[in-house]
Amino acid sequence: MKEHYPSKGIVKRFGQALTLTASIGAATFGAFGLSSAAHADTDIRFTLDWRFEGPSAPFLMAYEKGYFKDEGLNVTIDSGNGSAGAVTRVATDAYDMGFADYSALTETTANNPDTEVTGIYMVYNAMPAAVFALKKSGIETPADLKGKTLGAPVFDGGRKAWPAFARHNDLKVDDVSWQSVEPAIRETLLARGQLDGITGFYFTSLLNLEARGVDPEDIVVLKYPDYGVEFYGNTIIARNELLEENPEAVRGFLRAFNKALQETIADPEAAIAYVKQRDALIDEALETRRLKLALETNVITDETRAEGLGAVTTDRMERALADMIASYNLEPKPELEALFDSSYLPALADRMID
Repeated sequence: MKEHYPSKGIVKRFGQALTLTASIGAATFGAFGLSSAAHADTDIRFTLDWRFEGPSAPFLMAYEKGYFKDEGLNVTIDSGNGSAGAVTRVATDAYDMGFADYSALTETTANNPDTEVTGIYMVYNAMPAAVFALKKSGIETPADLKGKTLGAPVFDGGRKAWPAFARHNDLKVDDVSWQSVEPAIRETLLARGQLDGITGFYFTSLLNLEARGVDPEDIVVLKYPDYGVEFYGNTIIARNELLEENPEAVRGFLRAFNKALQETIADPEAAIAYVKQRDALIDEALETRRLKLALETNVITDETRAEGLGAVTTDRMERALADMIASYNLEPKPELEALFDSSYLPALADRMID
């Protein structure tokens, strides 16, 4: 087993865990005049990176099944508007914890040294980004992208990581031209033949193309992890202040989430019910498929089978960081080496998968 990425000095350690609950006190209930012990839970404000879709199932399951409550936590979960926004929400103390792309955390911290946010559970072991094209375009391999026009929002993870994809596949950054498009129309433009290709999350753009009438047999997918890009994907993040002041609350959150993630992996169909509870308008069949794609391609990997869910490895993290610094044109800084802390993870035995 490879060594886990070591904890660095960005987060202070406390020898004694802070208590999660307040003292038990008497409370009076309305006209009945009854009194009972009141248990004060620790409040955790949590933001997702995106809408309530299939991949949010384990978070919502942990909430609905009371796993967070069992850990003495009063958790609220809100939808998000992108990974960069999730990092900013946590950095500005609007939220205590969140779910965000590790690359977004790295870039934000490099540009804003006072971000003070750390990754603590790597949910997506692989970056979900991919290039999508239609077979009629003649694109089958990365080399076929030369001279093509790709479309994506300026903040899209695949677009921002394009320099890494190009470097690992003997391409130059300017071998393709980019057209900035809104997220809602990117797949439509590709389906209509108005773009040669697009970048997007695998489990999002694939389903969006099919929903627009594109035959799955006509879709070409070049997944970044399959073509040399070793970036990690989405991680649970937390404010450093919370990590310092209440580490046991953080550990409790991760235990609850990990339990729900294991159950989600075992039965994705059942897990979607918890997304449906939060958003009654979702297409259950569609979101079940989205969840399964996310699990199969980004959560369950050779590395997580060896290291357990949530973990990273030293050598890969070092390579990924060097690649991110080069791709995003960042200045190397010591704090970038300390953006993931494995010390809050649940026990290894609880994180192992078949």
